[in-house]
Amino acid sequence: MADPHRFFVPADTLASDPVTISGEVLHHLRAVLRLGPGCEVLLLDGLGGCCRARLATVGRNQAVAAVLARWHETERPCPLRLLQALPKGDKFELVLQKGTELGITIFQPVHSGRTLTRAESGRQPRWERIVSEAARQSRRPRLPRLEPVRSLAEALAAVTEPLRLVLWEASARPLVEVLPAEPPVGVALLVGPEGGFAVDEVTAVEAAGFVPAHLGPRILRTETAGLAVTAVLQYLYGDWRQPARHGGEGPGG
Repeated sequence: MADPHRFFVPADTLASDPVTISGEVLHHLRAVLRLGPGCEVLLLDGLGGCCRARLATVGRNQAVAAVLARWHETERPCPLRLLQALPKGDKFELVLQKGTELGITIFQPVHSGRTLTRAESGRQPRWERIVSEAARQSRRPRLPRLEPVRSLAEALAAVTEPLRLVLWEASARPLVEVLPAEPPVGVALLVGPEGGFAVDEVTAVEAAGFVPAHLGPRILRTETAGLAVTAVLQYLYGDWRQPARHGGEGPGG
């Protein structure tokens, strides 16, 4: 049986039976994929709730689908909050897309002293769409959390993870020396701007409990560094050793 198309929908959408689909998801299944009555879809609430449903009607304003099965899926990636100083242009969109695929659980965009600022108006909804699409394509049952842009001080104050790492090329310790043998309860990873952190910022970051680490002799771009470390953390502590998820997830699959 072919995998049903997957869509993230608001959580309250899945509370009823039949399920009513509207908005952007309706446009995608109707105008882009051209799905009609009888097609099965997999609807996810972004919190682990899953619903396999069969389309009964597909109209201009809404589609109605009968529920076939409901279940809940869990995720076990390395719990990771990425505090990413905003890079210039649209590079943060790459971080969101690939970071979602790699299993980042919280994205925290940061304005630091050397961040090349740009108006953020209207960017948050686009960022959320990128995260949702990346989660859909990579078959994540849960949506990563995308925090609003914060100053460095505000972002540091919101951190709750016990293991706190900051990538800094001037650090005397390589990454391998600061990673614990046992999987941490949570990791906060701070990546600086393209111009690097100012000295006073490094002082504030260390005062917030972040341990500086370097990534060897090569200097990685800001949009590359966090993704590279995320892959390392997933390999060491995350779900990369679990069985792959195949088609037909959930009851009846």
